[in-house]
Amino acid sequence: MSGIRKVDLVIPVFNEEANLPHLLERLRQDLRDLGLAWRVIFVDDGSRDRSWEILEEAARSDERILAVRLGRNYGQHAAIFAGFARCDADAVVTLDADLQNPPSEIPRLLETLDKGYDVVGGWRQQRQDSLLRRLASRAMNRLISAATGVPLRDYGCMLRAYRMDVVEMMRESGEVSSFIPALAHCFTDRMAEVAVAHAERAAGRSRYSLGRLVTLLFDLLTGFSMFPLRVLSSFGLALAALGGGFGVFLAAMRLALGSGWAAEGVFTLFAVLFLFIGAQFLALGLLGEYIGRIYNEVRRRPQYVVRTEVGQPQEAGLRRP
Repeated sequence: MSGIRKVDLVIPVFNEEANLPHLLERLRQDLRDLGLAWRVIFVDDGSRDRSWEILEEAARSDERILAVRLGRNYGQHAAIFAGFARCDADAVVTLDADLQNPPSEIPRLLETLDKGYDVVGGWRQQRQDSLLRRLASRAMNRLISAATGVPLRDYGCMLRAYRMDVVEMMRESGEVSSFIPALAHCFTDRMAEVAVAHAERAAGRSRYSLGRLVTLLFDLLTGFSMFPLRVLSSFGLALAALGGGFGVFLAAMRLALGSGWAAEGVFTLFAVLFLFIGAQFLALGLLGEYIGRIYNEVRRRPQYVVRTEVGQPQEAGLRRP
């Protein structure tokens, strides 16, 4: 890897005390022969178990580990930005703490990054998740690709590698809420994907429920695309044309068959009315998402608050928020 001499790993952590000892051991084993300097930045996103105690002990015993503890649970993407703020390497790799994507895949991502790409994402070729979760993820990936114009196979895979200049542009963008893979595409089109291994979660359970996935989808669509508003405008135009045509049809039938015919179509009118009402509520909800996002941005509240950190951030020349 001629162009990469040092890599920072950013790993968000939330209630992973059962997985952290195994993850720390795997990191030391899998990165032993990496051939370049590496460091791990763990960001504890308000864990309620012993995750922080484990990370604190690891950071005190290994100078290659920096442990950052946030003031509360801010969410995975805020935790990653907290890690980005402390990166100073040539490349940055993000990784989940649940060991579903093994650290042994990191060299392959860095080799691809060194071929001239700015971002390299992993896509889980043989996912070890339930059928329902795989189908939901596939549908969301296709919808997100169509809406954002970023044709990635797997938006949900956290195993990704970024060049440092892309990370710097992302952390300087100042967005309060942002979807990192799509944000990276705003600054470069030199992106690649490689197939990576995927294992069952060793312990604990996934923090991404269906509700959180839907929330993430709305946040992504409203943050990076006008696609929902354009769909609503087209849908509204189509409904208006349909309503006008249906009104002309009712008037013609009334003239042809008399007033008694109109009573027979009352249930059809109710069905059309409910369709209109549903479309209006959908439009209001999406507009509310856009307005709420604007509100969050103009308030300029901090994306996260760091409670404490253990390691050597000053010696590494790391930035603080």
